[in-house]
Amino acid sequence: MYEGLPGHKRGLFFVVAVCVIFMQAGLWAGRRETRDNFPDNTLVKTSSLIPFVKSDARPSIKDHPIPKLMVDAERNFRERLSRQSKTLPDAVAEYKRRYGRNPPRGFDRWWQFVKDNDVLMVDEYDAIVEDMTPFWDIDGRELRERASAAGHLPSIDLVRVRDSNATAVNIRDGPHAEVSARARGFLQMIEKFQDQLPDIDFPINAMAEGRILVPWEYRRYPNLTEASISNLLSGAFTPDWRGEGNVWEAYRRTCDPSTPARRLFSSFRASSTSQNRTSQLTARNHEFVFARYTNGNYSFCQNPWAHYNQGHFFSDWRTIPVLFPVFSPAKASGFQDIRIPSHYYYAQTRRYTYGWDPVNLELKPVDHMETPWEQKTDMVFWRGASTGGGSSPPGFAAQYQRHRFVRMASDESWTNRTIVFADPPSSTNYIATQVPIGSLNEEIMDIAFVKVVDSFNYPGGIGALIRDHRFDDGGVNLGDHWKHKYLVDIDGMGYSGRFFSFLESDSAVMKATVYREFFEGWIEPWLHYIPLSSSYQEIFNIHAFFSGATPSTLKAANSTALGLSPAKRRPLDGDRRLRRIARAGKQWKRTMGRRVDMEGKSLLFMSATSSILTFHSCSLYL
Repeated sequence: MYEGLPGHKRGLFFVVAVCVIFMQAGLWAGRRETRDNFPDNTLVKTSSLIPFVKSDARPSIKDHPIPKLMVDAERNFRERLSRQSKTLPDAVAEYKRRYGRNPPRGFDRWWQFVKDNDVLMVDEYDAIVEDMTPFWDIDGRELRERASAAGHLPSIDLVRVRDSNATAVNIRDGPHAEVSARARGFLQMIEKFQDQLPDIDFPINAMAEGRILVPWEYRRYPNLTEASISNLLSGAFTPDWRGEGNVWEAYRRTCDPSTPARRLFSSFRASSTSQNRTSQLTARNHEFVFARYTNGNYSFCQNPWAHYNQGHFFSDWRTIPVLFPVFSPAKASGFQDIRIPSHYYYAQTRRYTYGWDPVNLELKPVDHMETPWEQKTDMVFWRGASTGGGSSPPGFAAQYQRHRFVRMASDESWTNRTIVFADPPSSTNYIATQVPIGSLNEEIMDIAFVKVVDSFNYPGGIGALIRDHRFDDGGVNLGDHWKHKYLVDIDGMGYSGRFFSFLESDSAVMKATVYREFFEGWIEPWLHYIPLSSSYQEIFNIHAFFSGATPSTLKAANSTALGLSPAKRRPLDGDRRLRRIARAGKQWKRTMGRRVDMEGKSLLFMSATSSILTFHSCSLYL
């Protein structure tokens, strides 16, 4: 019905096939049990932020920034929902307006699926368009050849469609070789729509890390690519770096030659902080600066010093310097993988699925270990393995994201942190005081590793790793998390596969990540979850706003509230706001991130590239 980009013969075959799959899959994200994506209680009206003001007694602020962040988030999400197209002609016009081209073929069939399944977001295609744009400039035959050839590369499987039948294969290691869980998961998501697909190969990344890092010169001068492809497929391309490079050096080459990352080999000094998408609401220090978003779009090209703090730059797995159409569950800024929904989100397992009954093998609406809100602790809770990066080059494991977080949360020193809290409780009078981090960690942080991984990579070995971090030898089940109001979700070797299960619980999620996933654009920070910066320094003040000052904080400030009972020290409005975020996240998961919606992989799965929430007309709504 609708033609694609003029000159659609170039790359159109592959892109349209992807769009058809994704559009079908993407629809899943909008199916719902109810149209209301907001908790029923309303937010208290807040005034604009005024920074710290002078006081004869102690520093204070007139308004706290968090209420405004929450109000803005809800308004943004409501407005986005309200402006979605209501008819097919409206949707076609909006697509043309945004992207300067007609929608892909089959758009009318996709729209019917949208209407039949009550999809909410019907115009949000940015993620899939972004991921697929580089491929429009590749000849259709060449693109199909690259898709098939990618299966010969290390840790790349193929989901292959032939005569309307889809299979997952590992052509690199032989017909009987094991296929990765990610490829099997993708296969399951598209099986319902295999009869609508042409003969085509979908290269699936078997690893959690992103794979495609195309040098700036290759993107600028595509004629340089041919020799690289021949070299990659000659058999000389090894799965790991073997001392012949590393992810950061490959990443630097993707940056514009004018950026600090290309002009310098490395730098420990921030050349620019303007790219950091944080809300500089009160610039007194980083402990009272709250991130508006996670760091998925953070510019490491402009801030090369920051790469030392993220483990994916030290992965042992070699990246691919050619634009192959490789499908991955997530990617950091600068990578050119095509995003699809994670198999962890789609699967039903004891480790990753909320409400899964491993005895009766059925999914329950409420997890059997769920705890009523009033009985949850006010502790900030996290458990995980000491993963986070590789050893190429070695010696940087201490700076990986999980290691930094566990060390910060288990620090027993007298180093002071600035804490801002309402005094008296539930008032709008906020004061600041200095509190030893050791006291704060003892009172509110329950953070620990439960498994030693790659201890050889940690400076000093396993002894130093255990000495520098807290370890919980008892371990935890997924259901043990529901005992706490605050759940932290943080990157490991790649993206975190527990995010959806955390959202579906009755707890509030605090998320720190440098990865972008398929649901980008559908979910709203400060409405459905609390975003954290990669430094985590603001986490103590987030807790102070929602749950009130700790005894050590009140003591340090010589507050009269120290004489009140623990129940009266809690800011009632803060706890209500925190529960609102928990409920909104749960509602989001059940209306835009259900498994059945992902199976609807038919429409948005590949098309929307913006998972459970971000769906695009040609998007990869996995």
